[in-house]
Amino acid sequence: MNRFQTSDHRLSALLRRPAIAVLLSILASSTVLLPAAQAPLPASSPQSAAPIVLSLQEAIARAQASEPSYASALADSRSASLDRSIARAGLLPSAVYHNQGLYTQPNGLQNQAGQGTGAQPSPRFIANNAVREYASQGVINETFGLAGVAGVRRADAEAARAKAELEVARRGLVAAVTGLYYAVEASDNKLAIAQRAQAEAGDFTTLTQKREQAREAAHADVVKAQLLQQQRDRDLSDARLAAEKSRLELAVLLFPDPRTPFQVAPAGEPAPLAPRDAIDEAAAKNNPELNSALAALKITDADVLAARAAYLPDLGLNYTYGIDAPQFAASGPEHVRNLGYSASVTLDIPVWDWLATEHKVRQSAIRRDAAKVALTAMQRHLIARLDEAYSEAAAAREQLASLDASVDTATESLRLTRLRYSDGEATVLEVVDAQTAFVSAANARQDGRTRYQLALADLQTLTGTM
Repeated sequence: MNRFQTSDHRLSALLRRPAIAVLLSILASSTVLLPAAQAPLPASSPQSAAPIVLSLQEAIARAQASEPSYASALADSRSASLDRSIARAGLLPSAVYHNQGLYTQPNGLQNQAGQGTGAQPSPRFIANNAVREYASQGVINETFGLAGVAGVRRADAEAARAKAELEVARRGLVAAVTGLYYAVEASDNKLAIAQRAQAEAGDFTTLTQKREQAREAAHADVVKAQLLQQQRDRDLSDARLAAEKSRLELAVLLFPDPRTPFQVAPAGEPAPLAPRDAIDEAAAKNNPELNSALAALKITDADVLAARAAYLPDLGLNYTYGIDAPQFAASGPEHVRNLGYSASVTLDIPVWDWLATEHKVRQSAIRRDAAKVALTAMQRHLIARLDEAYSEAAAAREQLASLDASVDTATESLRLTRLRYSDGEATVLEVVDAQTAFVSAANARQDGRTRYQLALADLQTLTGTM
């Protein structure tokens, strides 16, 4: 028997062992199933869906539905409106249906305090009328006083301030979404600029290599072109990263999943700048920050009125109808009628409180003076902010035409410089400078357009037209 037959014989012997046979079958089945296990699963990422095209108004609407600060301001405004209704309800009479059953331990004596002519057990507590007493009454109360009027005025002012703060929150959210929206648009355009610059650098590298092969240019030109191409590759990578970051920052405000693919709607020509008189008129009519300061002043006025109300008396009226008898019935023994009514008038006149009311009035007056100072400061701040925003928008608008001309000039300069280099009349450094000038001009134009769009949006936010 040769060596190969001996090996086959040993292998057959091993396979006849049960444990070895089972192990080999498991390995064989795992080998067959391994390619299927390594096959990629179908992607379920939201990025596989078609991208959503968003306009600026749609982005603002989505942000208002999911931004927590705006939701909190909206809840405060609605709550303040309900407080206003509650304060007004406090000026109206209140009605209560009162029911009570009372048992008092008797003291062993008899008295004639009950209804009818017979004697009844006397309760141990002198404040109670009988051992068993039942009350079922409708009670109406009304209080007249200056404090209630002051409370309504304060609630109205609080509701007005909450409404103004809601508008402030809305405009702040609009400004944030607008900035992020135009940042996405700018990053997309700069990515396109970087792609064009990278393609231009690649074409120029190919041109220098051809000229070197034709012995029309030195190898130094190829090296310089390759260095420029490597830089453009890095710029393109940075532009892609910036575009991804800007999209994620905006998507956090708009979508449940920030990875949801979307695109911003193509922007047309920038809107013209409105005249200054129209801007001033619109800002004066509807400014939530100024309205909030005015409402805060009205709140302090209401606090002063409420503090002074403590000098005046309160008039209270009460009307009660029902039963208060030893029997839970409309009529008692011997046909005594339990059902009846009572009315009372209360007038509380303040006399002396150790100057506490006077000090409260002084406290409220001090806070009112501080609110007046805050109001005047807010007015000055808004005037200065409006002037700054309009000047920024006007300057950005005036530079748009110059930036467009710079891009056209840089494009033509690059074209002519490449032609001159192809003819051997220009150096590689001139081409590199022309490419760099084109990229700088294109990015500057995009920055200028974004600057004007943001300045115009700031003006629209100040005037309430966005």
